[in-house]
Amino acid sequence: MTDELTRQVLEQLKSGEVSEYRVEKEQFLAFQPVLHRHEEFKNFRGGAKHGGAIVYTYKPGWTA
Repeated sequence: MTDELTRQVLEQLKSGEVSEYRVEKEQFLAFQPVLHRHEEFKNFRGGAKHGGAIVYTYKPGWTA
């Protein structure tokens, strides 16, 4: 997974074009740093799934 693809996925989540995106464990180390650099990274939520995958969603206005 490239940085550019990750940025595209994050923008699709943010815009509502896609409601969720599944990141397999093999992609995680490439995906995570780009997510953390995103200006709204705290609005993205990841839920762990069986086998090490994570399903990300976007929740605008989320505060922890």
